[in-house]
Amino acid sequence: MLDHVTHTLEAIYNNECTMLVLNAIPSPISREKNFYYEHPRDRFWQVLSAVFDEPLPFSTEDKTRLVLKHGIALWNVLESCDMNDGDENSIKKPVAHDFSVILREAPITKIFTVGDKAYKLYNLLAKKQTNIDAIKLPSTSPEYMPRYPLNTLIDFFMVLRTGMVYED
Repeated sequence: MLDHVTHTLEAIYNNECTMLVLNAIPSPISREKNFYYEHPRDRFWQVLSAVFDEPLPFSTEDKTRLVLKHGIALWNVLESCDMNDGDENSIKKPVAHDFSVILREAPITKIFTVGDKAYKLYNLLAKKQTNIDAIKLPSTSPEYMPRYPLNTLIDFFMVLRTGMVYED
């Protein structure tokens, strides 16, 4: 049985963000902890701290400071969907966020999606709103550890710092 999931996290951005990083929808743990990429084995924050040569952030305040310092906004593609216990492959009835507020208030010029599902959902549901092509980054989820070792993830995410896309 699929559960109806509603995105409850506020977008993180300010009027200096030029990049928007999107996941499909927050994981159950992230929704529970009310912040992005909060699964204890997710490598997102470890990757960003390496990319920007910053200390690993632990508090939500430090994580927010890290992304905003580097012009990165965080959000998710979906406002709601039906899905089975955090399994992105089970998503049904997806509804995209309205990106107009972020795009009106922040000078976003680049959009990045984290994982295949976010990329597919963005292109299907949101690109027509933003008119910005997304750059797909690999998932930082623990289930992809064998495919994407930490150093490989850092290479891919270095595009956030350098603008140069890493080819696998």
